[in-house]
Amino acid sequence: MKVLIAEDDIDFGNILSQYVSINGFDVTLTRNGKEAWGSYIREKPDICVLDIMMPEMDGFSLAEKIRQNDPEIPFVFLTAKTLKEDIVKGLKMGADDYITKPFDPEVLILRLNNILKRVYTSINDEYTISSTTLKFNTLELFCRGKKEKLTLKEAQLLRYLMAHKETILRREVILNEVWGEDDYFLGRSMDVFISRIRKYLSPDKGIELRTIRGTGFVLEETQVER
Repeated sequence: MKVLIAEDDIDFGNILSQYVSINGFDVTLTRNGKEAWGSYIREKPDICVLDIMMPEMDGFSLAEKIRQNDPEIPFVFLTAKTLKEDIVKGLKMGADDYITKPFDPEVLILRLNNILKRVYTSINDEYTISSTTLKFNTLELFCRGKKEKLTLKEAQLLRYLMAHKETILRREVILNEVWGEDDYFLGRSMDVFISRIRKYLSPDKGIELRTIRGTGFVLEETQVER
């Protein structure tokens, strides 16, 4: 899951970014509202963590702009303020949570997981092709009765492939959508993940992950199991 953090306190922002990253999230850290807006447009995060008091553009203005672009995206406000009117304003804007500084980064992780579970549980949580089902929120793959626990990146890649089944996906498109950028070394990493996914899917002869030479990959459901 992609997380956009907008925090103008450099030291605190770095701590949050590192902690969120080691907990399995793909993090983009920005230092002001204007920079955060640009990163939002480029990265298309799944959730935003926004400090209220920032230069260039405050958190409230940024959240409003983001919501105009994507009414469904969840976001959390961070602030040193404890004024009731700020909390009320944030919640009225549709904030999914509100955390007052200082706080333990573990609190943010728990809030993020709870929000994402609530928001995405009924949206694209399960994908089924043939006798294979991916439960993305629990990172579980069920293939002809066999259960595999996936890493977050494995689940993200397989979800993307399953969501676009029967479609030839170019390598650079997959890299940009799943890894956030396209470069040689990430391409080699993707090949390793593709091999793992093929192994996970191998018990189900009704599904095939094919390599299209010089182009990319396609996940297909076969007409009959061979």
